[in-house]
Amino acid sequence: MSQRAQLRRRVRGLYVITDAGLQPPARLPERVLQAIRGGARMVQYRDKGRDAARRLGEAEALAALCRRHGVLFIVNDDVELAVAVAADGVHVGREDGAVADARAALGPERLVGASSYNDPERAVQLQAEGADYVAFGTFFPSPTKPHAVRATPEMLRAVRPRLQVPVVAIGGITAAKAGPVVAAGADALAVISDVFGAADVTAAARAYAPLFRDGEAAG
Repeated sequence: MSQRAQLRRRVRGLYVITDAGLQPPARLPERVLQAIRGGARMVQYRDKGRDAARRLGEAEALAALCRRHGVLFIVNDDVELAVAVAADGVHVGREDGAVADARAALGPERLVGASSYNDPERAVQLQAEGADYVAFGTFFPSPTKPHAVRATPEMLRAVRPRLQVPVVAIGGITAAKAGPVVAAGADALAVISDVFGAADVTAAARAYAPLFRDGEAAG
């Protein structure tokens, strides 16, 4: 099995996404470690700031942390940054370039995830273009993207038989509400506020373990 195929098989469980507004930069590695100790299996570094040096330093620190704990590390939008820190992959949205362009920059053995929003046909097309996982959302009202299009468990259940790659659900996800989304076919749950907005990040992350049969904590 190729390295990329092995990585793809690990797209499952709690997938936490960082948010610069939810913690001071100095606490970012600490908070991500808390999420990993609670069972997060994937970490996405998401920061839209313009300070390239700061972003590089943060991404390097998180990439090293994730490697030590056997957790997938993904960079949001920025393929060059993903290459620079030897991330496991990159996640691209509609405005962030084609899957093929990301693949050309990353090489054949790392992951390219892509956003499908609420569009099943887009997901099928992204899969055909070589995406390693597709993300649908937002499933619930989201403080991060309050005006985003809305996906539904029914839509996910209908398209799931057409997808051979893992499916990630995002958007207002909480442990209390995510059961129907997992039942509809989500392999991973991408979470921002419900984990990093919690006073006890480890406990918030651990609350997702019952949603997945093999939800042992990493690290």
